[in-house]
Amino acid sequence: MNIEGVRAIYLFEMARMRRTLLQSVVSPVITTSLYFIVFGAAIGSRMQEVDGISYGAFIAPGLIMLTLLNQCIGNGSFGIYFPKFTGTIYEILSSPISTAEILIGYVGAAATKGLIVGTIILLTASAFVDISIAHPFLMALFFVLTAVTFSLFGFMIGIWAKDFEQLNIFPMLVIPPLVFLGGSFYSINMLPPFWQTVSHFNPVLYLVSGFRWSFYEIADVNPAVSLAIVVGFLVACLSVTAWIFKTGYKLKS
Repeated sequence: MNIEGVRAIYLFEMARMRRTLLQSVVSPVITTSLYFIVFGAAIGSRMQEVDGISYGAFIAPGLIMLTLLNQCIGNGSFGIYFPKFTGTIYEILSSPISTAEILIGYVGAAATKGLIVGTIILLTASAFVDISIAHPFLMALFFVLTAVTFSLFGFMIGIWAKDFEQLNIFPMLVIPPLVFLGGSFYSINMLPPFWQTVSHFNPVLYLVSGFRWSFYEIADVNPAVSLAIVVGFLVACLSVTAWIFKTGYKLKS
């Protein structure tokens, strides 16, 4: 493996985070704090507990997942889109570095940045509510798998996007509604039967549910099913990415 090539891509992408700390770190922390303040005051005062858990603690895993998805997709997509935009992608493709090494560099950096911000959000949430982690290993597994999977998904979006408008479609218009409607702020058991059924077609429900189970051992979906969904989506993203590099889709034209 070309370690130096992977390291160069990885460090270059990580350096961008240090240059944009206000946007990358401070902004998500402020947004999460506002969520806790607004939801805690407006809803938490009327809804004391959900499944025996205080409302503020109940929504914490959903807020962490919302931030993680946005960070990983945004970093993953912009990381590969910018070389396309500037034309430097051709230098990367012609360099002595394999497809797997390019993926490790870009996706690894995007996932690392997502995990760093997600951890900071977890610490921020702990300052507002009492959070307990019943299964730390499973929590870390969901955390890392989700970060890698959606960084890879963002990488695919960055290759597909032809302009900045398309680049922002998923993180701005698709992911937030899916997270809000995926049981982040409520249990789907509170919904009528028809909408419970509809909610099971939302893939984010499985991420939030499995992640929350690792904290409090309460879930809307069997955690084994949630884990299988994450792994399945990861395999699907890897397959599509392999096809993109094999065919040169939007890379060599």
